[in-house]
Amino acid sequence: MALPSFTVLHHQNPPKTYFISPQKQSRIHSRLQTQTPAKALTIDPKFTITGGNKLSGHVPISGSKNSALSILAATLCCCGISKLYRVPNLSDTRTMVSILRSLGAKVEVYNGEMLVNADGVGSVEPWSEEIEKIRGGFFVIGPLLARFGEAAVALPGGCDIGARPVDLYIGGLRALGAIVELRFIWDSLRDGKVHAQAANGRGLVGGRFKLDYPSVGATETLMMAACMADGVTVLSNVAKEPEVIDLARFLTGSGACVEGAGSDTLFIRGKSQLHGSEYAVSPDRVEAGTFMLAAAITRSSISMSPVIPSHVAFLTDKLLAAGCKIACARGTLEVSAVPAFVGDGLQGFDIRTGPFPGFPTDLQPQAMALLTTCNGLSVVEETVFENRMSHVRELLKLGAKIRVCGRTALVCGKGEESALLGSHLLATDLRGGVSLVLAGLAAEGVTEISGIAHIDRGYENIDAKLRFLGADIKRLIPIPSPLLQF
Repeated sequence: MALPSFTVLHHQNPPKTYFISPQKQSRIHSRLQTQTPAKALTIDPKFTITGGNKLSGHVPISGSKNSALSILAATLCCCGISKLYRVPNLSDTRTMVSILRSLGAKVEVYNGEMLVNADGVGSVEPWSEEIEKIRGGFFVIGPLLARFGEAAVALPGGCDIGARPVDLYIGGLRALGAIVELRFIWDSLRDGKVHAQAANGRGLVGGRFKLDYPSVGATETLMMAACMADGVTVLSNVAKEPEVIDLARFLTGSGACVEGAGSDTLFIRGKSQLHGSEYAVSPDRVEAGTFMLAAAITRSSISMSPVIPSHVAFLTDKLLAAGCKIACARGTLEVSAVPAFVGDGLQGFDIRTGPFPGFPTDLQPQAMALLTTCNGLSVVEETVFENRMSHVRELLKLGAKIRVCGRTALVCGKGEESALLGSHLLATDLRGGVSLVLAGLAAEGVTEISGIAHIDRGYENIDAKLRFLGADIKRLIPIPSPLLQF
């Protein structure tokens, strides 16, 4: 018996016939039934950067992406309307909005503000396609389980920078009285869902849980779940990041009782109901740090606001030691690396990433780009993600001198023959991608960066902001061929 087939028409090419099994044909048909025309065509924009320009002026810092994602998830805990200010317009936040809407929430977006009404939520199973796009999508399992007593959420996605297992989430939810199962689809080890329900059939109960590692995502998810659990919950060895404090403040403003945010132990007294509130998302410390490094790598002087000095202290100390001049007053931070003020060159420095208040892993690639232009040898040790060195391969194309052994990189700084030269690069993750942008600003000639959709996940209009500061950066959007869609 002949296998079923279908024909694909290629523009200006003869038709080709492919043979597929009935099972795969059914899956393809099902996927096409739900696919919109916009998703059927992939556009891959690029950045072209002509390096060598000095930066000057002032840049506004957007609201924190990582705070916004967890706070948007937390609106599922609330009755009524939650009004959020300073929500960055990013592909990740748009994905989270899509996840909320897939559950039945109403979300209105305008001018950096969002109105979220979760009263109409009628599903506990968000769209898997959206959850698989971002790590933060998985956070909704906490609010859903706390409010409705059950949830079924696909395994999360995000940048391919290393293993980010959900075992801490599962262990914590079980400590709060949930029955949790991880179910995989067929023989796949990736296409799975976490199914959870309250063991007593009513809701979660307070409990005690110690995290093996101070994971930000697990801390935030369990905090949201505990806010509506019956009784008192004590979470220890939790993350201390500013984003955790941001979420705790939103929840407290919505009627929750959370104590200890910013320390290694959280005490949470559950409430039967939370209400909507108004909240402004804190400024993005990673974006601020990225622009601080942009000033340093171009040997320029710029200012930025709003910035919370304690949120970027980890980087400020390193740049001061390198020779930069930094001042902060009334939420405005100024960074100067102009040779006339800092001397002949910046000195390299060592980095070891770690949980807050240590050096953040989300700034390691950008800092490494700077170190390729500094004097001396620098050691970069990545302790958070085992695969967060993919940007090294691309920096080498620019002429950087870097040796990697496991999670440690030795960066040979600027020498007489080690200037960066423009090249064609590929961004493979968010922070690694933006490190290539910084390197391109300092490189001689033209640098072309593909895969910038990764960068758009975490930086709001970064090309426009850099152009305003004087950078020669362009976004090229290719015109698609008129392919016949099937």
